[in-house]
Amino acid sequence: MPAVIGVSEVVLSVANLPLMRDFYSSVLGFPVLSERSMETETPDPNGEPTISFLTINSPDTPMTANGHPQLLALIDYQRHVFAKGRILGHDVTRSTLNHLAFEIPADSYEEHKANLENAGLEVFESQFPTFGARALFFKDPERNTLELICPDA
Repeated sequence: MPAVIGVSEVVLSVANLPLMRDFYSSVLGFPVLSERSMETETPDPNGEPTISFLTINSPDTPMTANGHPQLLALIDYQRHVFAKGRILGHDVTRSTLNHLAFEIPADSYEEHKANLENAGLEVFESQFPTFGARALFFKDPERNTLELICPDA
């Protein structure tokens, strides 16, 4: 079994993004790394943010070397649109958890994908050019969304 080498990010669906961003920044000291507005499938550089990425820590891992520290991501679930209209996160009527992301070594990406598919799981692949990363998204038995992310070779 290939290794998982760390928690990459925790993502929360939130109703009040500015309030939650300010709480995590001021109370826990997580600085804002970046924000973007995604009310449509095309990012709006001048729009009000629908997603905020806050830095938790920057351990010495391959993802951190690519500019992707351990993150807390806050998503305005009422306004944020994911690429291709897909909602990758959790049902907000059940929980504010959006998804959990774990870092894997880049050279184990295909092996992880094959293992997930062999386990009968539906796998959705995504790329994140800003962080030079790619990821595998899938659901656990209780329908929580999980992500395995690594640098994109």
